[in-house]
Amino acid sequence: MAGEHPPGGGGSALAARPARLQVRADARRTSASMGLRYGAVLLLMLTLVVFSILSANGAWSRALAFAVECGALLVLIETSRDRPQARRLGAGFGALALVLVSLVLTDVLSPGVVFSFQFALGIVLLFVLVRGLVRIVQAHGVTLQVVAGALGVYLLLGMLFGWLIRVAAVLSSGDYFATGGDVSTPQAIYFSFTVLTTTGFGDFAPALAPGRALAVIEMLTGQIYLVTVIGVIVGDLSGARRLSRQAMKGDG
Repeated sequence: MAGEHPPGGGGSALAARPARLQVRADARRTSASMGLRYGAVLLLMLTLVVFSILSANGAWSRALAFAVECGALLVLIETSRDRPQARRLGAGFGALALVLVSLVLTDVLSPGVVFSFQFALGIVLLFVLVRGLVRIVQAHGVTLQVVAGALGVYLLLGMLFGWLIRVAAVLSSGDYFATGGDVSTPQAIYFSFTVLTTTGFGDFAPALAPGRALAVIEMLTGQIYLVTVIGVIVGDLSGARRLSRQAMKGDG
């Protein structure tokens, strides 16, 4: 009869198409919002790396570096799906961060205490960042924000190894580098990234066995991370985009 849909259910399929398109549009908006936040984390990590290498050993430089770390953690807290809890946690941590940055800036906290706070905050930041990325992959698969977050993890690993080198240099019974002298935080972070990326300019080299062992661990970590984690993420992102284009052609 006229006005009836064919037996194949084509009418219901046509009616369901706008709903599917709306769901996809909402997912894209959510993904874009989260992508901006993880992109901000990547930018903050890059800023922290560059500033830590260029900065002098002063109260203002320690305060700014600590503030960048706190900012990255606040962005990650805001990205959490537990909105009410995230807002309360973010507000509390933000207030605490302002107090700590003020204490660092006024040189109330000693450099050793500030360094300990930075190192501990870096570990927390790594945990929260990895946890957030795992949740995104489980919910949405591999997306651009996952790539940005994974690169942020890579930069954060370089910072953490740099801080470990600084600790090892302080605890070392002799000179950490073959060139001799004390190891500053900018030197340790610079050396860390030359090792992580296996660049090896040759201006610094560990003088003792523990330093060489730490360098080998960092080299292996950097290369395995790039080859496996980043490689798999980029490969999955390309495959997901290809499947998405095929699906859109099928819907069309």
